[in-house]
Amino acid sequence: MKEAAKGFVPTSLSVNERAAPLVEGLIAAATELRIGVERLENGVTVVDAGIAVRGSAAAGVAIGEICMGGLGQVRLATTGGTGAADGGWPTWLEVASAQPILACLASQYAGWSLSASKEEGGGKKFFSLGSGPARALAAREALFDELRYRDRAPAGVLVLEVDRMPPPVVVDKVLRDCELAPDQLTLILTPTSSLAGSAQVVARVLEVALHKAHELGFPLADIVGGNARAPLPAPSPDSGVAMGRTNDAILYGGQVHLTVAGGDDAARDLARRLPSSNSRDYGRSFADVFRDYDYDFYRIDPALFAPAEVWVSSLESGRTWHAGGTDIALLRRLWLDEA
Repeated sequence: MKEAAKGFVPTSLSVNERAAPLVEGLIAAATELRIGVERLENGVTVVDAGIAVRGSAAAGVAIGEICMGGLGQVRLATTGGTGAADGGWPTWLEVASAQPILACLASQYAGWSLSASKEEGGGKKFFSLGSGPARALAAREALFDELRYRDRAPAGVLVLEVDRMPPPVVVDKVLRDCELAPDQLTLILTPTSSLAGSAQVVARVLEVALHKAHELGFPLADIVGGNARAPLPAPSPDSGVAMGRTNDAILYGGQVHLTVAGGDDAARDLARRLPSSNSRDYGRSFADVFRDYDYDFYRIDPALFAPAEVWVSSLESGRTWHAGGTDIALLRRLWLDEA
């Protein structure tokens, strides 16, 4: 396949093919990573990263790299202390990609809406946003038309942030839309209340910045590299609390460095407009904000969904602009109990 327009995503890269050896490695290390693997009767492979098994943060790191289509690096970093110089939190996730648009928006972004009615779900409604490489096989979202990208691969992997197995009607839809046979599909299930689930969500810190840049109208073709990090909280057994913590990790602790082409004015404007502190809802825990809007995501100010602190470096001039700042003190109040 030929590459798309200069500076945009290279269509010669298959996120599913790049992710395939990472999926094989995840499954091979199942015992070490405390995850479960089973083959459904129809041949679909299901990886349980925290429902009936303990899971691990290490599994979440591996799933984070799978989610990025093998085009990003995710690692755990320990600071060794709790002082201001090292961020005030002991464990962080670091993310980097030289293909950030393809890795984050065409693969990692949770944009594929999958649902089943109460009747289809065996007595309980089902809803999940699918993320990971298989999104690019189905290309059901308008975003793929804008990216001018659709993957073709002999196998696919999809990550679902759920606490139960998706019903057959949803699995069948994924197979149909991705044009895969059952033995070609791997589903990875990661409840947010698990170690792996929390880690793979916090590993989206770079993706959150790119999605926000896209919403602000910044030319995606001009984003040529990205590095990011965010503190990793302990997961809560309460899924609502766990969801709040992973959001807070990015909104108040996420730090992102983007390298961009284009003019200095655009780079400076992106840095100014990108941080979560631009939101009217900034300054409170996400769980409280969500509750106050009656658990309706669409009523929350969209500007809140962004990293706390950003640097934007211009390749044209070599200048770097900085805006925003972390609020580790808020996170420590929310997450930490002194012994």
